[in-house]
Amino acid sequence: MSTTSEWSVKEPGKLTFDQPVTGLHVRIVNGTVNVVGTDDGSARLEVSEIDGPPLLVTQEDGVLTVAYEDLPWKGLLKWLDRKGWRRTAVVSLAVPADTRVEVGVVGAAAVVSGVNGPTVVKGVTGDTTLVGLSGPVRADTVSGSLEAQAVTGDLRFNSVSGDLTVVEGSGPSVRAESVSGSMIVDLDPEGPTDVQLTNVSGEIAIRLPHPADAEVEANTASGKISNAFDDLRVHGQWGAHRVTGRLGAGTGKLRATTVSGSIALLRRPEQGDEPTDSTPAPETESRPAPGGDSGPTNKKVL
Repeated sequence: MSTTSEWSVKEPGKLTFDQPVTGLHVRIVNGTVNVVGTDDGSARLEVSEIDGPPLLVTQEDGVLTVAYEDLPWKGLLKWLDRKGWRRTAVVSLAVPADTRVEVGVVGAAAVVSGVNGPTVVKGVTGDTTLVGLSGPVRADTVSGSLEAQAVTGDLRFNSVSGDLTVVEGSGPSVRAESVSGSMIVDLDPEGPTDVQLTNVSGEIAIRLPHPADAEVEANTASGKISNAFDDLRVHGQWGAHRVTGRLGAGTGKLRATTVSGSIALLRRPEQGDEPTDSTPAPETESRPAPGGDSGPTNKKVL
C-alpha cells in the first residue's frame, strides 16, 4: 500500500526526505530551479525565496513533486496564469544521481547537473542549462534557450525561437529542430555519431573535431554555407546550396538543413593545438566553382 506525504511551502525553508526518491517532478513560474544529482541516497529541498501562492510538495511511490497546484505538466507550454498571481520561487534540490527528472518552467531559469537518469525539460521563456548529464535528455521550449555542457546521453531539442548551444557534446546523438533559434554545436572527438539539425531561418554552426569521422550532408534553400573541410564538396551556385562528403571513415552521420538560415561547418583545433593568439583569423565564405559542383573549397577558420 502506497503512502503519500504532503507539505505546503509558503516561506523559505528546507526539507529532507527519508524515503527513497526515484523520480522528481518540478513545475514553477519565475525564479530559478537548481537540480543536482548526488551519490547520497537521500533527497533534500531548499526554498530560498518564494512569493505568491505556496508550493505543494508531495512524495508518493518514490516520486517527489515540487509544483504549484494550478500548473499541470500536460499543456505547460500553453499555460496561462488565469488567476493573475504575482509569483516567484527559487528552488534547489539534491537527489540521487539515477533519479528520473522532469522540470517545467514558465519564465524561470533551470539548471540540472550530475544526473544519470532520463531528464525532460519544458520551458516557455526560461533558459535551461544542463551540465554533465549521462542519461537521455529531451528539452522542449517556446522561446527559452538551452545550453548543454558535457552531456553524454542522447540529446533532443525542439523550440520555436529558443537558441541551442552544445559544448563538448559527446553523446551518441544530437537531434534538434527550431523555427528561428540559432544552433551552435561543438562536438567532442569521442562523439556523437548521429547529428541531425533542422531550422527554418535560424543559423546553424557545427564545430567538428579534427580529425572528423562522419558522412556529411548540409542543405539550405536560400542561406549561405561556410565550409572548413577540403574533403567536402559544395554544390549549387545560386539559391539552394548543398555540402556533401565523407570525413575520415564516415562512421558517424551529420545532417543540417535550413530554409534561409546560414550553415557553418567549422574545424575544431587538434588537442594541444589551441590558438594562443587572441586575434581572430580572417574568415572566407565557401563558394562553388563556376559550373556547379566544385572541388576543394576555401576554408573558414575558427
